[in-house]
Formats: sequence, C-alpha cells, structure tokens
Amino acid sequence: MSTPNGFPQHSGACVTRSPEGGAVQDLHAKKAGKAAKKEAGGNGVLTFEDPPSVGTSLNETLKLLPDELKAHMKIKSITPRPPRKPRLERAASLDEKSWRRWRRFRTSQESLTDPNETSSSNGSLQEASLSPPVRGRASPCHQCCQENSLHDSPDGPVGKSRGGTSDLGKRASEISSAFGGLLRGKAFAGGKPRLSQIMPARPLPPMEFNVASHTLRTANRIDSDCMDYRHYSQHKFGRVSSSLSDTRLHGNGMVYDNCSTDSMKSTFSLLTPIRSKDVRSRSYLEGSLLATGALLGAEELSRYFPDRNIGIFVATWNMQGQKELPVNLDDFLLPTDPDYAQDMYVIGVQEGCPDRREWEIRLQETLGPHYVMLYSAAHGVLYMSVFIRRDLIWFCSEVEYATVTTRIVSQIKTKGALGICFTFFGTSFLFITSHFTSGDSKVNERKLDYNKTIQALTLPKNVPDTNPYRSSSNDVTTRFDEVFWFGDFNFRLNKDRETVDSILNQNPETDVSKLLAYDQLTSEMSRGSIFKGFQEADINFRPSYKFDIGKDSYDTTSKQRTPSYTDRVVYRSRYRDDIHAVKYSSCPVIKTSDHRPVFALFRVKVRPGRDNIPLAAGQFDRELYLIGIKRRITRELQKRQEQKDQKSSSICSVS
Repeated sequence: MSTPNGFPQHSGACVTRSPEGGAVQDLHAKKAGKAAKKEAGGNGVLTFEDPPSVGTSLNETLKLLPDELKAHMKIKSITPRPPRKPRLERAASLDEKSWRRWRRFRTSQESLTDPNETSSSNGSLQEASLSPPVRGRASPCHQCCQENSLHDSPDGPVGKSRGGTSDLGKRASEISSAFGGLLRGKAFAGGKPRLSQIMPARPLPPMEFNVASHTLRTANRIDSDCMDYRHYSQHKFGRVSSSLSDTRLHGNGMVYDNCSTDSMKSTFSLLTPIRSKDVRSRSYLEGSLLATGALLGAEELSRYFPDRNIGIFVATWNMQGQKELPVNLDDFLLPTDPDYAQDMYVIGVQEGCPDRREWEIRLQETLGPHYVMLYSAAHGVLYMSVFIRRDLIWFCSEVEYATVTTRIVSQIKTKGALGICFTFFGTSFLFITSHFTSGDSKVNERKLDYNKTIQALTLPKNVPDTNPYRSSSNDVTTRFDEVFWFGDFNFRLNKDRETVDSILNQNPETDVSKLLAYDQLTSEMSRGSIFKGFQEADINFRPSYKFDIGKDSYDTTSKQRTPSYTDRVVYRSRYRDDIHAVKYSSCPVIKTSDHRPVFALFRVKVRPGRDNIPLAAGQFDRELYLIGIKRRITRELQKRQEQKDQKSSSICSVS
C-alpha cells in the first residue's frame, strides 16, 4: 500500500522483534512544537529540534519535509547507528561548477592532488557509483518493517522497544543525513565511498599556469640584475607591457586566462607580438599620436618608459689639448652614486685631444655593448658625442648639427659653439657645447658670444618643430622642447685669490655658497642678461678651474689664477617641470687637464610623437661599436692573464 507520493505507508518508524518473538509496539512522536528544519549554513542536512517522541508516526514527521524532497526520495530501512558528526563541506554554486567543468585541466589536477575534494572532475564517477548501492541496500529490519505495515494499525497500542526513544532519534538522524545527501546531489553509503579515487603512481611535478618564460632576454632587458623587470614594472606602474593587451583579448569574447594570454603574446620570446593585419595596413612613414602600433606613439613609449621619463647624462670637459687620455673613464661616465646607468650620454669637449677618434673609442669602450654612438660632430677642437642605449635608436629622428664661430681671427676654431638636435619619440632635444671668451673681466664679450650663438645656430633643418607656435626665429633655444647648454663658459669669481683660498681651506667639505656669491654667471643670470629662461642645479662641488696638471692643488704658477666655476651645465624646457636635476658634480680623480670634468644627471619627461618625421632608422656608428667592444674584450683578457701570472709567480727568500 502506497501513498500518492509513492512512499510505502508505515505505521511507525521501524519494528524490531525481541528474541522471545514478542512484537514491539510502534513508537510515535508528539506533534506539538516539534518540526524539522534545515541545518544553518546551507549544507542541506536536516536535523530535528528534539528527538521525535512516542506517539508521532513517521508519516506525520515526513509531512514537515519540503515537497521537492518528497517527490524524489524513497524510504529505505536503515540500520540503527550512533549519529556521527556531520561533514562540513562547502556547497558549490552552479556558476562555480560550470566554471570548474570549463577549466578541465585545473580540476583534473586538483582531483589528483587533493583526495578529499568532492567537487572535482571525478565527483560524477563517485555520484554515479555510490547512489545505486544506497538505493539497493537492505537492512536486517527491512522485512519486519514491511510486515508491520500490513498488520499494525497507526492507532495500535504503544509499547516499549529495546531502543526506546533514543533509537528513534538515531534513526531520524540517519534519515535526515540521507536526505541532506540528496539535497547536495550526493548519497552516502555509510559515509564512505565505494570506489577508491585514482591516485598517480608518482608525485606530479609542480606546474605553473603562466607558461611564459621569465628568463628570456629581450632588447629592453639586457642587464643580468633585471630578471624581475616585468613583475616590478607591473607592480609599480600598473601596466601591461604588450601592444596586444589582455583587455583587447578579453573584449573579443575569447575564452581566456593568464596561461592562454601569455602563450599568445609570443612563442619564442617576450617581445611584443605584431599582428599580420597591422603589418599589411600600416605605413611607418605616417602615423597618429595615439594610434595603435605607431612606432613613436603612446603605447610604444609606455612599453619602454612606463613613467615617461628618461635618464640623461650631460658632461663637459676642457681637455686643454692634452694628448694623454685618462687610463680609466669609469668614474667620469659611470659615477657610483646612481644605482643605474642612464639612457642617454652626451659629452662635450673643449680644446679636445688631437686624436678625436681615439677619444670616441675610449667612450665606447667605457660604456660597453649596451650603448651605441648615435652621432658625433666637431667644430675645430670642440667635440660632441651622443651615445644612447642600443634598443632606443629606433625611436630617434635624423640627427642634425650646426656650428658657430665666435673668434674669426684664429685659424684654429677654439672659441665658438656646436649644436646637435634630434627628436626622441615626440620630444625634441637640443644640446649645445660652447667655449666662450676667456679673461677675468671680459663678461660682456662672453655675453656677446651667447647672443651670437642663439641667433646663428640654424636648427632644426629638416626635422619639424614640435611646437612652432612657441618658437622664435631669433633664439634657437625656443625651437626645442628640451635644451641643454654646457661647456667652458669662462665666467670667474670676482674675488682675489687669497680670499678664495681662505674659504676653500676652511674645510674640504665647506659650503661653497660663500664662493657663489662672487660668481659672475650666477649674477648675470639673475639679471636676465644671459641664458634667459635657463636654470642651473645647485652647486655643491669645488671650483673646476684652475688646477696643476696631475695634482689636486690650484694654480701655483706665477699667474696665480683665481679658482673659478668656469665649466657649467644649464638647461631649459618649454614645459614646466619637464627636467629634473638629479645630480650635479665634478670628477676630481681625472687630473690630465687643468680643468676637472663636470657632469649632471637629469630625469626628463618624454611625450609620444608621430611617425611622419624623418627617422634615423637605427643608424649608429657600427665601426666604432666593433672597435670599442674589441678593446673591451682585449682589456678583460689582459686583466685575467695578469691575475693568472700573479698567482703562478712565487717569491723565494733566503734566510
């Protein structure tokens, strides 16, 4: 006899028979104030507020269960067991389950490594295999329950069984546990799965979902200490260093994750991938400021310079025409204070050495293979060399230069100016090195040299002005975004030698602001009569002129020239705060001239540009590069041989 729901009608929870053969009376639970409720936390396990008491039938207890549960459950007799502690499991939502089915690789790995995971890909096997045994499971009291349902009425006399009220509570707890398993989509066979999980024969090797190799070298990752450049830049600047950005991949409706995105970027390296349609449709002689794939555009600029700032080293040195060059230029070009080398090196020389090529080779040898000479020019004994990191030469325009002579009567052009200009991305640069008229009292002559230079330098020539509305035909420095002017300006201190020596001898680390109060250039710049719009970083070094050659003492000859700040570096910008001076100092260890080299480090803001400018197309002095690298290798081999010979040699002593 069955109910409309398909459940066999029982008159009690269960009937057991004593060994003597006497029938145990049915147990009924009270109706008042007793109801079934779901376990808090949403795990689907049914519990009772109080154990069902005598007088309440099981059918009445089942009426309290949800209709959805009644439609799918079948009552099976259960062997009385003590209630066990519920297993705390997190019920996975439908979205999470579908997501895990989609990530088959990840779920299969989790199922193999975590034997307690119930929501893995082999969960379906467990569910399919565990449910039939539960449905077909029989207990010793199964037949007696059926017989009792035929012969006993619901209103039969109440007796006391061996289990009593506590047994009925245990059975109800078992039923609720089974119902909870149905709600969770699983059934338990005594709480233990029938099929053991498949375990690997040996431990699986660890695997990362990010398959991109972080040890590959690229053009913009050339230093051995930049292994974490990509992670560092993403953490600090919050950007994706790829023209094929993850956002565009995601927006196309593609199924994606970190693994697939990284593998699509490049198979062989970390270089930015280039789509075929971009190569087909794009002309690199034309471009837009913000166009995708533009060589000088914003996307490429942000890839190399996330904060859009580059480091520039600017130096000036009056070599006094000496043939002898310093043995080592590391302290000059590569000071130890900054942790990293700069992106661009510009060195201007006045009264340069007779062998200009040898000087350039020494510069290349010192800077090493990471840098190439973009351009060099000369005007008499005025030299200027521009070195740049080898992976940045593609973003430079054609380089142009012009010269101005301020002393016509001299056959050898020792006084004058030399200017070099080019555009880097969308920012135009002008570098000028000058040698003004010498003499303590010839301030006006030096001012005339300055005025002639800004009017006579015919730059730029073919490279377009980035902002012609702010340019002036009478001043070359107004036609560029960033201007650096450096050289031997020959401005002196308006004070006698004794006073200057007394200030310098007070303390080697003395405050030089007392000396700058007598500086001619500082005074003229404050009046606006020279270097209009230019700035100079704070001076915290001793005067760079005039020294005895090979010594640290100032002029001890009969002329007793006053120490002065003749070698200077000044700068100006079209836009406010584009140039930030990082360091301004001299190099006292180079003593081959009566001048000490003076250098400055700058951080300069760079803006994106257009591709419709004359590009240098990666030009550099290849012959110089090869000679410099060969010299560098030869020097290293000689150094190693000397160390080897020193270790192999032995000294014998006779006692």
